[in-house]
Amino acid sequence: MTPLPRLLLVDDDVELVEMMREYLEPEGFLINAAHDGASFWTAAPGDADLIILDVMLPGRSGFELLKELRKLSNVPVIMLTAKDDDVDRVVGLEIGADDYVSKPFNPRVLMARVRAVLRRASSDAKQSETADSTARLTAGDVALDHASREAFCAGRRLDLTTAEFNLLEIFLRNAGEVISRDDLSQAAFGRQNGVKVDRNVDTLVSKLRRKLDPDDDIECRIKTVRNAGYIYVPGNGKTP
Repeated sequence: MTPLPRLLLVDDDVELVEMMREYLEPEGFLINAAHDGASFWTAAPGDADLIILDVMLPGRSGFELLKELRKLSNVPVIMLTAKDDDVDRVVGLEIGADDYVSKPFNPRVLMARVRAVLRRASSDAKQSETADSTARLTAGDVALDHASREAFCAGRRLDLTTAEFNLLEIFLRNAGEVISRDDLSQAAFGRQNGVKVDRNVDTLVSKLRRKLDPDDDIECRIKTVRNAGYIYVPGNGKTP
């Protein structure tokens, strides 16, 4: 029998947490809750299948908790952000969030995002389980190891979030070809034509560039193609 997915809801608004619990539990989820930084850690976030984490928490912000969590676990995280606050969204993606939902939100939207992130995480896990341990996808000096979900650049291990790993994979699979922002959004977030797609993809590309070439021209490897998208140049894009 397949165990029920475990969700950790983290928000200081007790009524909102209870509303989410009442909506999610009948849909087949086991719910745990926390209302601040201290209770977040006592709730064993690393054991959850997915975390819904509010940005504004008393004492320590959701951003701070996410930064610390990413040092220990890659559990998927959906951030709850203020309505139409692009800054919160960009910062959340920068530090490792898998998706975001703006407040106030329709419970059906939250449910759709939860299921989409869990499907993506399950797909990633299945790929890791079935891939040969020595199989790698390579392009120039960059390689992806599907068994371990690790990426390397010139032998240097890259510390990538799930969305960044997915983004790098589509670049390597299509090296030398222009890839649209919609296709990149589908690869990274599992959806197309979402709100603020261009901004979110651009943020991830910028972050990925810096991780690939932290001490070099960050646009020499992943190049912007105006009004079209991006193109990945194997190696570092430089002429010897």
